[in-house]
Formats: sequence, C-alpha cells, structure tokens
Amino acid sequence: MLRFRHVLTPEAVATLIRLAQTIWREHYTPIIGSKQVRYMLRNYHSFENVSQEIQERSTRYYLLFKEDHAVGYVGVRSEERSLFLSKLYLLSQERGHGFGAQAVDFIKTLAREQQLEKIRLTVNKENFDAITFYKKMGFKVMNKVCTDIGESYVMDDYEMELETAQSEDHKRDMQKDI
Repeated sequence: MLRFRHVLTPEAVATLIRLAQTIWREHYTPIIGSKQVRYMLRNYHSFENVSQEIQERSTRYYLLFKEDHAVGYVGVRSEERSLFLSKLYLLSQERGHGFGAQAVDFIKTLAREQQLEKIRLTVNKENFDAITFYKKMGFKVMNKVCTDIGESYVMDDYEMELETAQSEDHKRDMQKDI
C-alpha cells in the first residue's frame, strides 16, 4: 500500500528531484535519447523549477512512499473542468505491483474533491508501456499533440482523458431528466 505525501519542503523537493534523475535516465533515454533527457531534467525537473511551481501553486506534487522509501511521484494541476496529470513516475523496480493503479485512484480522488469532470494527461507516443497502463485504467486517446519545448526538441504525445465518476453520475442524472 502506498502513502502519498504532499511535497511542501525543500527536503521533499530534493527527494523528488533525486527520483526524477533516476527514473528519467532509465526510462526515457531509450525513448527520446540522452540529450533530450538531460534537457528535460534541467528545464522541467530541476529543484528550482519544481520549487517555483509549488510556490506559485500551479502544480501540486506528491511523493509516493512504500514503507519508508520514496518510490515515485505525482504532479497535478487544476484546470477549468479537469485535473491535468503532468507527472506520474515510479522507479522501475516498483512497477508491476499495483502502485500505478493506486496513484490513479489517488488522482481520481483529488479530481472528485475539486468537482472536476475529467483527468487529462499527455504521454509520449513511443511510451508503449505507459499508454497500455493508462488505457487499462480507463483513459482514452483524444488527440495527438506535438509541442515545441525549445532547443529543437519536441514532445510528440497523445493527449488522453479519463472521466471522473462525478461526471459520469452527472450524465446519468441528466438522462433521467429527459
């Protein structure tokens, strides 16, 4: 069973960054190459960037703990009618134990607490394991998106969505009224 701890302190940010360094290098190097991995870590997973996102309250981060060990992290931000899942990462040795599903359940709870209709995310088109996982969790591919992130790098992704139970309940209620 995982425990989720809101990242609020510099120590927690440092733990998140250490996880990011390990996870990104092992998982994404075969997908996007080592140069883009270094670019992503420097520009999106740096101590300064994560701290700024927390301070500005644009993204909420949570460390995932198994016993007393941090094994992954999640980053989410609220949008108009959805919760955007910007980050869900687990150490390779922790995958396949149901922790990803526990993280998605946690994220669903966050979305419902804010009365948001759906959860959105983007996933690299070549990240086949993640795409398979998200589909298993009920996410559907909605669009293809290619985003220029600078220095001639792009994020070539699928945008995926999952409706929260709250929006499904609302649809059923609307159908009853008809």
